[in-house]
Amino acid sequence: MPEPAEQRTYHHGNLRTALLDAAERGLQEHGADQLSLRDLAREIGVSHAAPRRHFGDRRGLLDALAEAGFVRLGAALHAALTKTDGERDFPTRVRDAVSAYAHFAVENASLYELMNSSKHHPGTTLVTRAAAAAFGQMIDLIEEGQAHGALEQGDPEEVGIILYATVQGITTMVNSGMIGAERLDGLVNTAVSQFLRGARPLGPQGSPSGR
Repeated sequence: MPEPAEQRTYHHGNLRTALLDAAERGLQEHGADQLSLRDLAREIGVSHAAPRRHFGDRRGLLDALAEAGFVRLGAALHAALTKTDGERDFPTRVRDAVSAYAHFAVENASLYELMNSSKHHPGTTLVTRAAAAAFGQMIDLIEEGQAHGALEQGDPEEVGIILYATVQGITTMVNSGMIGAERLDGLVNTAVSQFLRGARPLGPQGSPSGR
């Protein structure tokens, strides 16, 4: 017979969420290597078998954490791209989206590291799908910029990789302590400005139009 705490949690339909919340706290405090299904069960007061019914094993727990992280990242990007306040021209939308991405990566550093490692493991279909949905919003934005003449024509995925690599470099330097977090916004603004300037369609003289 299940323990009362487990039965109560299942009744409210939030056992999986409670386990993931506890796992993320453990990830932030101790790192992925220290996460244990048994310890999670003990922390939230359920039977040792309860986490296995949701995640199967430790790898399944880590993948579920990564998937949830990409869903949250996707939601942050969506919120940034659908703001309705003030002027919403293309450069502003790019800047807002990149800023949302960078802040997520820095404010959830341990989770973000796990997300980037988990999507490369074999059999992580749900993680890969969640990652594609999040990054797909940036690809859509690049395609929009190309369609309206704000960006040079080309493979939008390759353009997205260039932008992603730039932001990834900035957030990695912040998360590793190489540069202070107080510089994040300024670096993001500079990176986006440089990206937009360099990616503008070429004018008649072979230089980016608008100069």
